[in-house]
Amino acid sequence: MNAIEVDTLTRKFGKAVAVDGISFSVAKGEIFGFLGPNGAGKTTTINVLSTLLKPTSGKASIMGHDIRKERDQVRRSIGVVFQEPALDGRLTGAENLSFHAMMYGMKSAERKARMKEVLELVELTDQANKKVDAYSGGMKRRLEIARGLMHHPEVLFLDEPTIGLDAQTRRHIWEYVKKLNAETGITMMLTTHYMEEADFLAHRILIIDHGKIVALDTPKALKDVLGGDVVELLVEDKADKLLACCKVTKWIRSSSKHEDTVRLTMQTAEKRIPDIMKLATAAGATVSSVTMHKPSLDDVFMHFTGKAIREADAAVGKGKKDANH
Repeated sequence: MNAIEVDTLTRKFGKAVAVDGISFSVAKGEIFGFLGPNGAGKTTTINVLSTLLKPTSGKASIMGHDIRKERDQVRRSIGVVFQEPALDGRLTGAENLSFHAMMYGMKSAERKARMKEVLELVELTDQANKKVDAYSGGMKRRLEIARGLMHHPEVLFLDEPTIGLDAQTRRHIWEYVKKLNAETGITMMLTTHYMEEADFLAHRILIIDHGKIVALDTPKALKDVLGGDVVELLVEDKADKLLACCKVTKWIRSSSKHEDTVRLTMQTAEKRIPDIMKLATAAGATVSSVTMHKPSLDDVFMHFTGKAIREADAAVGKGKKDANH
């Protein structure tokens, strides 16, 4: 039995289709990356699977429990770390955990023992009796993860767990998440805007766009789809004409354009630079810079969606940048 099974799941808001007939499964103990641009259907899918929203059609189960018919069993099987903070800053870290555990009917002795375990796991034992308002951004996220684990869930949903945090703090959270998975074997489903985060954590990655699945595989296999090298050309004019020329050139495996950048994939790119410049000249395009690199998940995302995920987009409306962890 897989930890998560999803079969032709659809969720509509009026006439708008947020999730469009998607199907996938997540194995027990897997960290499953769920990627997509803003509005692609990521958070809606998490909300449906965690029973916060009802699906319009289709089926899904968590640890064998149907999300429609066995909502209570599903909720006891899962933990959720929401995109928006959901801690009470007036309470201590320990009080936040204890209150959550009481909501799940845990007895006092069990609560205290479990609290000790999860605080040690996220390395917050020494901070447990401090008010959460005094915590740094990274500490709050770690406490949210600890709270999500209090009731012994078998599946943990992490919805943008490092959004709004600085790069160093994000890296610390990644390490905690990876350690948690290795030590407990808990299944995780992770949504994120950060390609590096998905590459570091996820065993497999699903890319969703306009509510539909456009790719699903391991990070390595997804990058291997592009193969060879990636060449990026910053073009001052005639970028569309250059792109049209590239699309009919046999030795160019794929080509796309985002704003003023034309992105190409090919074998042995360093040997093809003169040929690329000839194409630019023929198209009347002015190339101001050329860069080369091996395919990354950013390139994979661009290849499948035609969009680039920018870290700045992930922090829209978040304003707060906390350099502490």
